[in-house]
Amino acid sequence: MAPSTTVPSASAIEVPETLLKKRKQNEKAREERLAAAAAARKAQKAKRKVIFKRAESYVKEYLSKEKEEIRLKRAARASGDFYVPAQPKVYFVIRIRGINEIAPKPRKILQLLRLLQINNGIFVKVTRATQQMLRLIEPYVAYGEPNLKSIRELIYKRGYGKVNKQRIPLTNNGVIEESLGKFDILCVEDLVHEIATAGPNFKQASNFLWPFKLSNPTGGWRTRKFKHYVQGGDFGDRETSINKLIRQMN
Repeated sequence: MAPSTTVPSASAIEVPETLLKKRKQNEKAREERLAAAAAARKAQKAKRKVIFKRAESYVKEYLSKEKEEIRLKRAARASGDFYVPAQPKVYFVIRIRGINEIAPKPRKILQLLRLLQINNGIFVKVTRATQQMLRLIEPYVAYGEPNLKSIRELIYKRGYGKVNKQRIPLTNNGVIEESLGKFDILCVEDLVHEIATAGPNFKQASNFLWPFKLSNPTGGWRTRKFKHYVQGGDFGDRETSINKLIRQMN
């Protein structure tokens, strides 16, 4: 008869101390991850509330500005005067010609404005310096005063951010907050508002936006690009008519 063998019970098997430590560490790390995820969800929820409130305040601001503009036009018409709108705060500049036969100074200005390719577009704040620069490069660009609709459509449809010298799509607000959060620009609507109103952090917001890559306008250009817009050509200041060109190229 074979001798009987006894199998030690599971409780009698000693677990190595290193394995116990590892299990404790894993459990602690898991708890920390869950706590961090819960805190992130809570912070994100609070941030969404802030973003929604800001968006609502921006809508009210835009509407009141529009109503005031209409009121001033009506008042001027009623008194038999002409209404002169305020000077534009922001220009949208589009490069429409290549590098052939460009003098060194205009070439340098185009580089400074980051207009390196045909159909590239950027927002610039209207100052005496930028107006002088635009006069020097006028034969190579079309520019004018973009309205709120054009600014919003450009940023939502063609907007890319510059993050670590990389062209990153604005697929979520985190990309914007990471780069511009220190300037209190947390979301796309903050970015639109900063550009549209030429706010105090306009320079940082504009530099964050990668130059817009637009398409050729639907229906083509009006004529050869060597005539000024007022002479039936394409280059130069289009004032508010730039919005029509943006629609054709966006």
